[in-house]
Amino acid sequence: MTKQPLIAPSILSADFARLADEVAVVEGQQGRGADWLHVDVMDAHFVPNLTLGLPVVQSLLATTGLPVDCHLMIENPDRWAIGYAEAGSYNVTVHVEAADDPVKLAKNLRAAGAKAGLAIKPDTPLEPYLDVLKHYDTLLVMSVEPGFGGQKFIAEVLGKVRTARTMVDTGHLNLVVEIDGGINTGTIEQAAEAGVDCFVAGSAVYAADDPARAVAGLRSQAAASSTHRRR
Repeated sequence: MTKQPLIAPSILSADFARLADEVAVVEGQQGRGADWLHVDVMDAHFVPNLTLGLPVVQSLLATTGLPVDCHLMIENPDRWAIGYAEAGSYNVTVHVEAADDPVKLAKNLRAAGAKAGLAIKPDTPLEPYLDVLKHYDTLLVMSVEPGFGGQKFIAEVLGKVRTARTMVDTGHLNLVVEIDGGINTGTIEQAAEAGVDCFVAGSAVYAADDPARAVAGLRSQAAASSTHRRR
């Protein structure tokens, strides 16, 4: 488990006309803001929505000191993901359902300078990919169907979180367990208790009057529940 829970605001819920400003409001002051900045890249093929691509990510990287966490909901990530790593993204996550050779892709992402993340949809089982995950730095468990923000949290995916947590705690895996979808003040505690390290939150942050304070509140909730789990 990381020393403290990581909160990664998702700009999918931000105002796209004011992205630089929206990033600034979650940075906070003196280390009290967001830990990562979560960027959803969608291609209208792997998922039915279309968001943004590499040029926008490059612009974001030039405006923030936050580690940029790119979640690629795209077809053919074996071809396209490396560009996001080379641009300077901290973590580049691809979907196991879309990758042709996830082990090779993880190695290529790391060689390009990024952490390598593997995402799994709510209906995708974890067990077939446990050996693959030995090559990754992050496991992103989707707790909604990928493609749109504002969906309801699917609690059933927490079984996969618990499995991954056990594998990490026993030394069989060495990665950050991340969750994305429906994370808010009503769901973050159960996700933390299951063993999540990093929490992606969209509307729970950007719909708040004070996004930076919302980030701090979510982190406090997760930390309390994580401590309870470890007792």
